[in-house]
Amino acid sequence: MAIHLGMHADNWRERSGGFDQALASAVLHKLEHIEAGMVHGQYFISAMGYEPSLSTDQNPMEIRRMVEKAGIRISMVDGSFPMMGPRGAFFGVQYCCQSIRFAHDLGCPKVDSTDSGKELDMPRDEVYKITVMNYTEILKWAEDYKIIVCVEPHGPYTGDPEFMIKLMKHFDSEYLRVNFDTGNTFIQGHTPLDYLKFLGKYVVSSHIKDVDAGLAAAVRGEETGIPCSPVYIGQGVNAENIRDCFNYWKQTGWDGDVSIECNGSDENIANSVAWLRKVIAE
Repeated sequence: MAIHLGMHADNWRERSGGFDQALASAVLHKLEHIEAGMVHGQYFISAMGYEPSLSTDQNPMEIRRMVEKAGIRISMVDGSFPMMGPRGAFFGVQYCCQSIRFAHDLGCPKVDSTDSGKELDMPRDEVYKITVMNYTEILKWAEDYKIIVCVEPHGPYTGDPEFMIKLMKHFDSEYLRVNFDTGNTFIQGHTPLDYLKFLGKYVVSSHIKDVDAGLAAAVRGEETGIPCSPVYIGQGVNAENIRDCFNYWKQTGWDGDVSIECNGSDENIANSVAWLRKVIAE
């Protein structure tokens, strides 16, 4: 049983960097794995190398060879169109299903999904019914391709522990699991460790985000998710919560992938890797 340290290529989005830059950083810092966002179609910024997402139109075997040559594996791809509600049914299901097909050819075992950052103008029980319908269709693909679909706490529904556990128990499927996020759960107002324990056996991977003091003071308890942190992991006000989560994983013998999410400067990545390796070794 082991904690496998990697990073998300999305760290380079705010720096107008491509996937190749993220991969080079993962190699430089001797990380085990990397994650990548998915674009369903073409986005000219990505095509020009100024954004790190991969496209479902690309040849996944070519990317697979590139990553394997670098000695890195892709642990998960983000097919995270908001899945809750009618727009999730119209856009999100096909987006996630094509991400599943791409992940399979890429040799990647997991696809990430989530909800939007805003409450929908409809009763919560209706949102839940549509969510079940959406994941029912997605899981048909997941089971055929043997790809785990993760649900990440990043919105008002995934940030609700009761909604999340009800969804997991409804399907009780090895192909529907949780990608935990230390930064999103903190911003939502939770104590990350408490939420992690509540989700328990369903957590198979995690995004590791710290939170700077100014952002925490401004939006904690009001927002439901944040992008990559501007500070390195261990520098912000969420550091001790992150340490608590790692201690819990070590005590319980958890085996899973964790991915650094912070602004992808050389200094931020180097400091994040150093801090997390120290925490893992403690």
